[in-house]
Amino acid sequence: MQGRDQDGDAVDGGSAGSAAADRELLDRIRAAPVLAGPLPHFDPDTAPAAPGPLFADWLDRALADGVPEPQIVTLSTAAADGTPSARVLLLRGLDSADCAFVFAGDSGSGKGQDLAARPVAALTWYWPAHGRQIRMAGPVDVLGEEATRRDYLGRSPAARIAGFTGRTSAPLDGPGEYEREHRAAEALVAAEPGRVPATHTVYRLRAREAEFFQADPARWHLRLRYTRDGDGWTRTLLWP
Repeated sequence: MQGRDQDGDAVDGGSAGSAAADRELLDRIRAAPVLAGPLPHFDPDTAPAAPGPLFADWLDRALADGVPEPQIVTLSTAAADGTPSARVLLLRGLDSADCAFVFAGDSGSGKGQDLAARPVAALTWYWPAHGRQIRMAGPVDVLGEEATRRDYLGRSPAARIAGFTGRTSAPLDGPGEYEREHRAAEALVAAEPGRVPATHTVYRLRAREAEFFQADPARWHLRLRYTRDGDGWTRTLLWP
């Protein structure tokens, strides 16, 4: 069965139905509240000379105000051929004095392979309750064995078991294979509680650029960029 789209072109019934559903979904998205507030005040003129302390201040405020999971961050990387990818993970450490951020992953995963080929990345936080977005970008290095052990062994038993379950990013045959691998991982962690997966890796991103975006319900948004300049930083207000 064919119909006509809004431009008069013939479309089959399935395509027409899908297009109508997409338009209805888009209408609902447009009707959903955005930046309803109240949102925190931010005065760029009083921002510190370096971005690390400002990040720590915003994170502290988010935690104090009960913003859901402010430690969750999006890591963006690029493969050797330039193909970008992004995923969400946990912030594992912070050096606010040097504006450096620690995260962990499997060296054999997509992000591990990307970072081995191109050791540079971006981190993005978005806290809707505060209307705040933070972006950090810079080179990434691998921390040593002690940092790796401390990170892994400091995790919950469930998280350590998950780290030994299967191979990150490898194809999975189905729930049965997952269950078998999980049981084997449980036994391994119980027998060797101090063991760390050989591919578990702790990374550190040292920001070269940092951006802080404060939204405003009236759309008077503020955007402040820091750029590392030798041992210091330069600050620039940007059009949002």
